[in-house]
This record gives sequence, C-alpha cells and structure tokens, in this order.
Amino acid sequence: MASWREFEAGAPDVAERGRSLLFRTGAGEGFLTTIRGTGLPRTHPVNVGIVDGRLLTFAQDASAKARDLTSDGRYALHAYQDPAVPHEFLLRGRASVINDPAIRADAAESWPFTPGDAYLLVELGIDHALFGERGDPDAWPPRYTSWRPTSAATAPG
Repeated sequence: MASWREFEAGAPDVAERGRSLLFRTGAGEGFLTTIRGTGLPRTHPVNVGIVDGRLLTFAQDASAKARDLTSDGRYALHAYQDPAVPHEFLLRGRASVINDPAIRADAAESWPFTPGDAYLLVELGIDHALFGERGDPDAWPPRYTSWRPTSAATAPG
C-alpha cells in the first residue's frame, strides 16, 4: 500500500490530475465505497484531505462506513464527475485508522467541517490509481492511465 506522497512520487501527473478532480470545488469530495467480509458494497459521499502526504477522511465511529473501514479496510474512492468535462479518477486500497493526536489536529484544522471526538481519522492507503480522460462529454471510451505502487514503495521502513 502506498501513501499519497508515494503516489505523487511514482506518478506525479496522474496524482495532480486526480487531485484536481477531488478538489474541483475547493473541498476534497468523492464517493467512498466500502465492503465488509462477504457483504454488499456501500457507497458514501465523503470529504477527503491530503495532509502531510497522507490521503485522509473522517468517519463517525458508530457508522456503517467506520465499521467497514475498521473491520475490513477495503475501499474504492471515486471523484465526482463534472458533466462538462467528465474525466474519471478512482483509487482503491486499504484504510487504516490514525490515532496520533498531532496528525488528527493537523487534519481537523484544514477540514471543511469540525470533526468531533466521535469521528475516526482514517488514512486511505493506495493500491491502485486510475485516471480516465475524455476530451469532451461524448468521447468514448476514456483514455485510461493506471498506476500501482512498486514493491519499494510498499516496503516497511
């Protein structure tokens, strides 16, 4: 699994174009799909942020989203699409809860709402990134660019 920082280093163009889609309205936004065990996927609108090279989201600790992220961790994040320029950006990977108070404070400071104590801070580790480019709304199929971390990016250390 790679951090956002490792993704930016490995595929700077894809990361920048993906960031522009996630933050096209100013706040980081997208659809987060989670799954737990053999259950059905759930899709949730979320705010995301990139703080100190980490892709983060907050989840209410009693929510189905938080239960999915803490018990299984698999996710897919899709940026909202602009109908006028319908590029696509998708990330897949595993989530992990961050308990460090300093990282939480940094994230909360830049968040579009005030996350209370009942919110978990979650880092979205990246196993696969996909950017689909369309020249106009009628262009099909998109031209896809894909990225996966190398073993060096995922090595402990």
